[in-house]
Amino acid sequence: MSALKAGDDFPEGVSFTYVPYNPDQGAVTACGVPVKYDASKEFKEKKVVLVSVPGAFTPTCQNTHIQGYIEKLPQLKAAGVDQVIVIAFNDAWVQAAWAKANGIKDEIIFASDDGATFSSSIGWTLGARTARYAIVVDHGKVVYAEKEPAKDVGVSGVDAVLAKL
Repeated sequence: MSALKAGDDFPEGVSFTYVPYNPDQGAVTACGVPVKYDASKEFKEKKVVLVSVPGAFTPTCQNTHIQGYIEKLPQLKAAGVDQVIVIAFNDAWVQAAWAKANGIKDEIIFASDDGATFSSSIGWTLGARTARYAIVVDHGKVVYAEKEPAKDVGVSGVDAVLAKL
């Protein structure tokens, strides 16, 4: 498979893992049980923003990239987005801790692209890690897909995505 572009069908067989929010395990250090998120199936039924970052808790990812999505989640919802999913190379437990550290319960899914399997399949990696990119899928159809050409958030940040909704 090659890079995705607007007009493509979102591919079959794509899944991520995440730890669903559980109020009994709300502490950052509490570990839940990761479950499979069947992105191919779920994306057929929703308008989804998939955001990929190289790593949880890293400076650009934490301070610049993800904060925009957290702060502008109401605008994304108002534009018809059903779900925002943040993926990274990190495992599902690190992603869950990152969500909790940002005060996120279940408003945004923080999931693992295990082994960067999906990101590798579309050629959007940084070495072994997931690259920084954003993909908007509307009921199975890719309507926006851009990978950052440099170390900023010009095409994958929330403002770029909102402009395409």
